[in-house]
Amino acid sequence: FVTQGYESFSMRALAQRVGYSPAATYKHFKNKAEIFDCLAEESFAALMAATESVRSIAGEDPVDRLKRGMWAYVDFGLQNPFHYRFAFLLSQPDSTHPPKPRAAYAGLRSRVQACIDAGKFGSHDAELMAQSLWAAAHGVTSLLIQKPAFPWVARARLIQQVVDSAIEGLLARGQ
Repeated sequence: FVTQGYESFSMRALAQRVGYSPAATYKHFKNKAEIFDCLAEESFAALMAATESVRSIAGEDPVDRLKRGMWAYVDFGLQNPFHYRFAFLLSQPDSTHPPKPRAAYAGLRSRVQACIDAGKFGSHDAELMAQSLWAAAHGVTSLLIQKPAFPWVARARLIQQVVDSAIEGLLARGQ
């Protein structure tokens, strides 16, 4: 899926690659959509495991925790580009089911809500703020994965700038 795209993937080619008969692959998965869904779920589970480390530390500023969460997201994508592609960059053109809510996004939204509750953010629209932060983190992650030959500045500097700028734009005046 990652190297050839969803449309070019075939059960027959998979069977040949893993040394099974084509019929044997159908004992495990009824079609390529089911394989794709399974791999996407596995990718989201890996992302969730990576972001679970962003637990609250006693006395920690919620903005710092939010930054750690955004870094964990970007780090996951850069360390696991195939999982990241499955989770966010590949699509199933004939899919009829809507996207499922994801625990990793719920974690981001919860960290945003903690910043609102602590009076750190100027707005109280947690959904808008969580989506804008996700867009920033996803943007830098997907660009670094998809365009590795671009003459990027040092990765850590770029990621830090994106995270800081995205969060700074949400802070209440005087924070």
